[in-house]
This record gives sequence, structure tokens and C-alpha cells, in this order.
Amino acid sequence: MGILAGFVVPHPPMIVPDVGRGSEARIKETAEAYEQVAREIALLKPDTIIITSPHTTMYSNYFHISPGKGAKGDLGDFRAPKVKFDEEYDYELVNRLVDITYNAGFPAGIEGEREKRLDHGTMVPLYFIRKFYGKGKIVRIGLSGLSLIDHYQLGIYIKNVVNELGRRAVFVASGDLSHKLQEYGPYGYAPEGPLYDDRIMDTLGRAAFGEMLEFDEEFCDKAAECGHRSFVIMSGAFDGVNVKSKVYSHQDVTGVGYGVCSIYPIAEDDYNEENKNDENKKAEDRCFLDKFLAKLEEDKSRSDGYVKLARASLESYIINKKKLRLLDDIPSEIMSELPREAFEKQAGAFVSIHKNGELRGCIGTIAPTTECVAEEIINNAISASTRDPRFDAITEDELKWLEINVDILGEPEDIDGPDELDVKRYGVIVSCGMRRGLLLPDLEGVDDVETQISIAMRKGGIKPTDNYTLQRFEVVRHR
Repeated sequence: MGILAGFVVPHPPMIVPDVGRGSEARIKETAEAYEQVAREIALLKPDTIIITSPHTTMYSNYFHISPGKGAKGDLGDFRAPKVKFDEEYDYELVNRLVDITYNAGFPAGIEGEREKRLDHGTMVPLYFIRKFYGKGKIVRIGLSGLSLIDHYQLGIYIKNVVNELGRRAVFVASGDLSHKLQEYGPYGYAPEGPLYDDRIMDTLGRAAFGEMLEFDEEFCDKAAECGHRSFVIMSGAFDGVNVKSKVYSHQDVTGVGYGVCSIYPIAEDDYNEENKNDENKKAEDRCFLDKFLAKLEEDKSRSDGYVKLARASLESYIINKKKLRLLDDIPSEIMSELPREAFEKQAGAFVSIHKNGELRGCIGTIAPTTECVAEEIINNAISASTRDPRFDAITEDELKWLEINVDILGEPEDIDGPDELDVKRYGVIVSCGMRRGLLLPDLEGVDDVETQISIAMRKGGIKPTDNYTLQRFEVVRHR
């Protein structure tokens, strides 16, 4: 019982002969691997086929699980209306998954369905599966704009529900790889494209699921990958489980990467024999979410006094609705790590908060507004965590996931033009009358001065045609 196997598969409609009309021969290797996967699923005889698809309903901050008793679909959008599907959902499993995620305060559920019909990210895998296996209800789950950690956590919830209900289930992670592998491809070429394909196939081939969480979001975007979050959910479904993996195929002939792999759980003795040199050869060593949390705790302990003060400030406010009073409420262990200048010097300060690699809040002051840097940090930590208009206020449940940086700003100095800027060394302030926009230095994705100035101008509501002035400043960044 439980998740019997997981499969990574692509979903190009052209692989279905009624759609490809001969062009499917170009990806014959992928089709043959797909049929092998379908035969293996038939041999497993699952009660439930869980499919994660990038093309079903998707929200930025919520995982949509398809509701109801079932759904129909066809490939009419791809000139093959006769290729039809009428699938029954595992209603009990879906409801239990919704209950568990709701009770945990996790953003997943059946609300907000935009399109009931099956999507091609679901139908292409089913086309092959149904050739060999006509039984088994399905569960269809969409991706989200949430962090990779959240996707991995959803996989853990899925695993727990499958085990609780005693289902025989297989997990099908539907998703293409990079869409930027060749100049002649539909999205052109980017150097990150083949790098992503090589890396993801290596990671899946080793079942190195902890590494799935280390893919940089900007790198994935530049590669124009499709299925990474789908693969991460599947990875979470095998958290704490010994597995063996196999790569069946990887093709790049259309400018889009197609990979086919399998993941099977295996007994610990067999796993240890096969993986003598693997540092994660025990099942408990494959609890990658726990490892991630442990690393966060280790990073927190290495933070300097400024960052610990910011964390103490926002935690006090979020948990107890209490603002730390200068000197009186600051914990003694933090006081011992703060230099005298924290209480004697005035300066602007920014507090930046990330959750699982994603920005969660950032607010600061260009010039000092309080009597010292320590109080500036206390105030701005509260504002960044609860008053950033771009985000909902941070909740107590999120505190353990937060990464915090504190930037102490130097005195701004006037400059004559962009030539006096350096995106790694200097932040920039663009001013026009009472309007001002600021951007800190050395930010991910800001690689040139023009981009730096442009973002600062947008933040200040300043147009390129306005008569504006520039200032630069240095920062001391505390992590």
C-alpha cells in the first residue's frame, strides 16, 4: 500500500498520433519510453493515479485540486477531437487531502476551478496509460507560484493521505523540461536551457530530491522550464523513503526537452546494498525537508546581532503584538552581540525578509527616523513583516521559514550620472521633487546600472522624461 511508484513524463500533444499526424516520429524515443511507463503502471494495478499538471488551474499563492466526481476532456484544441477521456476522480482522497491541508493552514483546496475540462498536461499521460490500463481513479493537482519548499510540502501531504487511506497509488509528474534548447524551437535559445536539462536529468537520475529545492528561480525562468514544480511535488511524495530511480529517455529535437524517468520505493537493505557510497542511504537521511529546516536553524544561529535583533522584533510583534522597547526588551544574548554604535549611531536601515527563497517583505528608511540604528531596525522589521503593501502580513506559522537581511545605509552622495554607479557596490536614489525611488545594491537579477536606475524610478513614480537627480550610497549588509 502507499505510493507504488512515481513517473516523470512530458506532455507534448504531438506525441499522440492523431495530433502529430506523422510528426510524432521525431520523438519516437520518448514515445517508446512513455509506453514502457504505461506498461509498468498497468503491472502495478493502482487504485489511484495522481497527476500534477502545469496546465490545469494555477494560482500564485494556492494549489488547486480538481473537485467533483470526475471530468471529461478531448484533444480537440490540437485537431484531434476524437481522442477523448472520461475520468473518475478519487473523491475520498481529494477530500481527505483538503482536510489535512486546511487543518495545517496550508494553501491548497478545491476552490476556484476555472476550467473543469481535463487539460493536455493530464490527458497526454492518460493517453498512454489508458492504452494498457483502464482502471484506477485519478487525482488532478495544479502547480502554484509558491516556493519550491511549498511544492515539496504538498508532496508530503499527498504521501501521508495515500498511506492513511491505504491506497495503491502511482504519482505521475507531468511536465516538459526547458523550452529554450534550440534557436529553431518555439521559444528560441537561452544558455540556461541545456544547462537546466542536464542538471534536472542528473538530479532525477540520482533521486537527489534535496537538490530539487536548490534550483534558483531566476535560472528556471531563464530556461523556460515547464515541469520543475511538478517534479518537486513528486519528490516530496517520496520524502523519507528509500528509492531507486531510472532515466528512460531524454530528447531534444524540437527545441523543448522531454524526459522520462521512474522512481520506485525499495526496502532499506536493498537500498543500502545498491547505494553503498550514497551519503543519504538511510531512509531518515532522505527527509530533505527536515534537513532544509535544520540548515535554516543553523543559519539563524550564525546570524549577527543586527539580524537577530530584527528577528526578535518581528517575532515579538507577530506573536505577542508587542514592540520591543529599546534596551528594556532586547534579549541579553542579542545585546551582547550588538556593537556600541548600534545605540550611538543614526542611519537609515532596510530589513529584507525572504521565505524559501522568495521575497516576503522589505521596508526601510533612506535617512534615520529614530535616535539610533537599533531602534531603526526594530521599527523596520515590524513594517517589513506586517506592512509591506505587496504582501499579506507574515503569520506566526511562517516564522520558522524566514531568512532575514539587514542593510545599514551610508550617507547618500550626489553624483553626476550613471557612470558613477556600480550595481554591486552602490545603491541608487532617484529624486524628482518630492518623489524618490531607492534600490539597494547587489540584488539578484539587477546586473547593470540601467536596470538599477529604471527600477528605482518606477518605485518612485518617476518617468524617464522627468528632470531627476541621482545619488549613490553604500551599505553594510548583515546576514
